[in-house]
Amino acid sequence: MPKLAANFTMMFGEVAFLERFGAAARAGFEAVEYRTPYEIGVEELAAGLEEHRLRQVLLTTPSGDWGNGERGFAAVAGREHEFRSGLELAIVYARRLHCDAVHVMAGNADKHDPATVERYVEHVQLAADAFAPLGIRALLEPINPIDMPGYFLHTTSQAKALIERIDRPNVMLQLDLYHTQVAEGDLERKIRILLPLIAHVQIAGNPARHEPDVGEVNYVYLLGVLDAVGYSGWVGCEYQPAGDTVGGLTWAAPYLTTTPRCGVTPPILE
Repeated sequence: MPKLAANFTMMFGEVAFLERFGAAARAGFEAVEYRTPYEIGVEELAAGLEEHRLRQVLLTTPSGDWGNGERGFAAVAGREHEFRSGLELAIVYARRLHCDAVHVMAGNADKHDPATVERYVEHVQLAADAFAPLGIRALLEPINPIDMPGYFLHTTSQAKALIERIDRPNVMLQLDLYHTQVAEGDLERKIRILLPLIAHVQIAGNPARHEPDVGEVNYVYLLGVLDAVGYSGWVGCEYQPAGDTVGGLTWAAPYLTTTPRCGVTPPILE
């Protein structure tokens, strides 16, 4: 059975950010993810997770000024200091929030430039080496060129080649099936071929990036494929609800639980 995580960057926008933990738990989610939480104190986030018995399953390295088009720094010339300082901050948050997966954002850069590729490889290696003693994985996410035309990493084949070149066991793939559908299609084949590299999956309907039960992709089928091939990670719901978040969750009912959770909070990563 797929394990769903609520994405707070897009979902539960009806309430303030810190109220989304309670809203997600009441809706039946057991885990959450969000892009860059660094404007909120880590102890406030930890309190939200702990109060509602939620797991933090994904973070992203600081991306810079999103409103002005910045999308991270791992591949960006002249922004090495921002990358390194952002990496240190991401580690602080990941450890306190017990999160073992961090998406290392590449930024807007020329994927054909050898110096840019080498910079990106070295930076991801740096992140992976810093993460490894803490049990954290560094994730690479291809993002489609329609939504993010200048981004360094667009396709799963590019990500696979980079993972092989980076050559670190804790560097893995964040497979966003929405982005993959827009950029490449052939989703079931991608899942089966890339399975050994996949650490995290995300979903959204296409087009419009609304609920997964709307649009051209049969997610009931694909979630079954993930089960059939033995994928045991989380599936992040990174979509923009077409209306009220909870009202649009009918598609997720078979995968969510409303049973009160009494599990033990995982230990702090060290």
